[in-house]
Amino acid sequence: MIHFIDGQFLAKDSLTISIDDRGYYFGDGVYEVVKVYDGELYTAEEHFERLSQSATKVKMTIPYSEQQLIDIAKELVKVNGIVTGHIYMQVTRGVSSRVHQFPNPEVAPVVTAYAVHNQRPMKTIENGVGTIFVDDIRWLRCDIKSLNLLGSVLAKQEAFEANCAEAILVRDGIVTEGSSTNMFGIKDGIVYTHPASNLILNGITRRVVLRLCEENGIPVEEKAFAPEEALAMDEFFMTSTTAEVTPVITIDGKAIGSGVPGPLTKKLQEAFARQIPVSVAGE
Repeated sequence: MIHFIDGQFLAKDSLTISIDDRGYYFGDGVYEVVKVYDGELYTAEEHFERLSQSATKVKMTIPYSEQQLIDIAKELVKVNGIVTGHIYMQVTRGVSSRVHQFPNPEVAPVVTAYAVHNQRPMKTIENGVGTIFVDDIRWLRCDIKSLNLLGSVLAKQEAFEANCAEAILVRDGIVTEGSSTNMFGIKDGIVYTHPASNLILNGITRRVVLRLCEENGIPVEEKAFAPEEALAMDEFFMTSTTAEVTPVITIDGKAIGSGVPGPLTKKLQEAFARQIPVSVAGE
């Protein structure tokens, strides 16, 4: 596979990353994951705009424009022959001796990216998944898509050990999001989700779903809800670039609604599928 690093497209086994990269030392960087359907980037502009915003929030300057980043991603799709998969791209503050403050003089950020083949997760999309509640121990800037993911890693591992697909994070008695997803509940025909704030990442697929709700006349309230309210929902689902719209059928072993993907969730899945190329919609 061909990867990208600092202006070059190279074979993976020829890549080198310095041990002094601040991404390695501190997680001092930001990243994005962009889905590829039928060889085309999906919502690329939104993803790379968010990457730029994340960089700005951590006082980092990306040495490429958003359009140049899109062009890099497109080239990775092309040279790796990706039909269905995703692009991973990250930017670190650069290579410098290990001190907590920013390097002085400033060093060049390191931009890396690669492409991955993977199919749509049709089994979980169709059948739904189990989840558990986990305390949200992450920092207070979850709106930044940074490399500092240890809190999410620990939550995901807890879910894995419970034989569940995802952890639903709870902070101060309120459901925020998943360890790598956004969470939505449906009650009496209304879709509920935590409002975009510093406590969640405003997911690109989250935004797509909110738009689809508006287009399909489905009422939405961006309103925080408690775990007990989550358990009382008629339907529940989670979203992300790779999970798309995945039904949540159990939380902590308790069935949500009838314990199967619900009708409004299915309606949103169908609406989402219409947004992507027909050749991959039914994978």
